[in-house]
Order: sequence, then structure tokens, then C-alpha cells
Amino acid sequence: VQLQASGGGLVQAGGSLRLSCAASGRFHVSYSMGWFRQAPGKEREFVAAIGWRGRYTLYADSVKGRFTISRDYANNMVYLEMNSLEPDDTAVYYCAVSNTAVAVTTGSRYNYWGQGTLVTVSS
Repeated sequence: VQLQASGGGLVQAGGSLRLSCAASGRFHVSYSMGWFRQAPGKEREFVAAIGWRGRYTLYADSVKGRFTISRDYANNMVYLEMNSLEPDDTAVYYCAVSNTAVAVTTGSRYNYWGQGTLVTVSS
């Protein structure tokens, strides 16, 4: 499975961005997908995940109510709509795929990772 993330950029606090991630290769629609991020000097952290058929979504407390994860099953895409961005959201954002059907929050449960896209939120 190959993952290509895009959509990062520079935005002012309070603004919005939409990240996209395209999956290809031996990807199956039953796989769950997620987003993680890593800020400078910090460990990678879970952001959001979506299970098979979008039945279950999970969010980190820090983004709940501001971020929305969604999928396009026809095109093997996953999106992260980010609103009310804050400087603390500045990080490299990674999409990931787990060969489980349910949404999971633990990075070690993900089997494939994209290359990351940088989001910078200015104050």
C-alpha cells in the first residue's frame, strides 16, 4: 500500500485547511485509515481515525469539534478537514492505514504510512 498526503500549508490562527490522502497498491476498502501528527521536538500523536464504511470515527481530545475525518471509498481517499486552527496544530501530518476494519488510535496498529504534509499555523 502506498499513501500520498497533500493539502498542507501556511494558515493563520482561526483558519481552515483540508488534508487529503490517496491510497494505492494493495489497499482494501475494509482497511481503517487515520491521521497522526508530529510537531517539532515532540513525539508523534494520534489525531483522528475512521473505520470501515465510516461507521466509527475517533478523535484526539485536542481536535474534537474542530477536525473532521472522512473517506471517499470509490477513490480510496481519506480527508482531514481542519477548522479553527491553532498554533499548537503546527506539525507534519501523516496519513496511515491499518489492516483492521475498526478505527484505532495506536500508531503501532497501523501498517502503512504516508510521507507527511506540513501544516503551519501562525498566530
